[in-house]
Amino acid sequence: MRVGLLTREYPPDVYGGAGVHVEFLARELGRLVDLDVHCWGEGRTEGVLRHRSWSALDGANDALRTFSVDLAMAAALQGRELVHSHTWYANLGGHLAKLLHGVPHVVTAHSLEPLRPWKAEQLGGGYAVSSWAERTAVESADAVIAVSGAMREDVLACYPAIAADRVHVVHNGIDTTLYRPDPGTDALDRIGLDRSRPYVLFVGRITRQKGVPHLLRAARAIDPAAQLVLCAGAPDTPEIDREFRDLFAELSRSREGVHWIPRMLPRPEVIQLLTHAAVFVCPSVYEPLGIVNLEAMACGTPVVASRVGGIPEVVADGETGVLVPRDASGTADGDRDFEAGLARALDSLLGDPDAARRMGEAGRARAVAEFGWDAVARRTVRLYEEILKQA
Repeated sequence: MRVGLLTREYPPDVYGGAGVHVEFLARELGRLVDLDVHCWGEGRTEGVLRHRSWSALDGANDALRTFSVDLAMAAALQGRELVHSHTWYANLGGHLAKLLHGVPHVVTAHSLEPLRPWKAEQLGGGYAVSSWAERTAVESADAVIAVSGAMREDVLACYPAIAADRVHVVHNGIDTTLYRPDPGTDALDRIGLDRSRPYVLFVGRITRQKGVPHLLRAARAIDPAAQLVLCAGAPDTPEIDREFRDLFAELSRSREGVHWIPRMLPRPEVIQLLTHAAVFVCPSVYEPLGIVNLEAMACGTPVVASRVGGIPEVVADGETGVLVPRDASGTADGDRDFEAGLARALDSLLGDPDAARRMGEAGRARAVAEFGWDAVARRTVRLYEEILKQA
């Protein structure tokens, strides 16, 4: 079976959960099918073709630059029997390949543009363009893979034109041989952490979706003995960047042990940080699944996370972590309640190391038993086979 996998992110340029998903899915799919990966960038290596936006569009809206990459991808997919796209950055390329080459198109929905209105801050009018591209591709796809049951419900609610039997749940996975507890502490020492004090860890981009401002406000109320480590970079917009910096500066003035790492750390260093954290925190306001929670669990660390989207399908409340309800209305009172809930949940684990240890061990066991990438790839290939039989 000759499959073309379309994505914006691919190693070494991975900055979010969708990129992590594609990296590991491609590794496993490559053992099962004849796979070509098409991604953003320049150059070609065996099995990986990189495409850059057209120079004539340098300085243009990012949505238009994305479409130029999609056109290049579609042109390069001749000879593939099936194409599989990830995120709106590549969805239109998959849709065009379906039309141009007469092959089935599978879309994996990692998030949905209608549920991310803050993207208008980043893309301006391009948000309407990205929304059109996603809708066109998703509604025309031969199958849609949702990374969680909650995401499947979102797909059907946002795009009611899609028949329910075309939307399939295949959870994200985790490589538990790679993400596992690491007793080393050299990364902690380089960062300057005080190993005699516990720390709360956040890993993610500075976006509205990830809820970092909520965490910074919640951190005012957590145990002052705890440190806070923020591996946070790639701000979506100058506005969210300024908001983050202002809140970080305010928090740093009011308590000690607040550490910000604004760059992407090598994976081994992230694994060390995950391993030694007293608790990992995921304050997202929207999260189809939250692969970073799986990474923390695989490293034996308990998770405090917002009860949104697919997170409850990963984090078992009271067993592998604590889930904090969030009022989806986005009112000031709702935000304050959510932030207070985050602080209480973090303090509950900071104040009970034995309970935190038990949750961490349970999280590791759950990640190993239920979320292996080999199983994800096999389920994906079975879906490919079903679609090709129907084509």
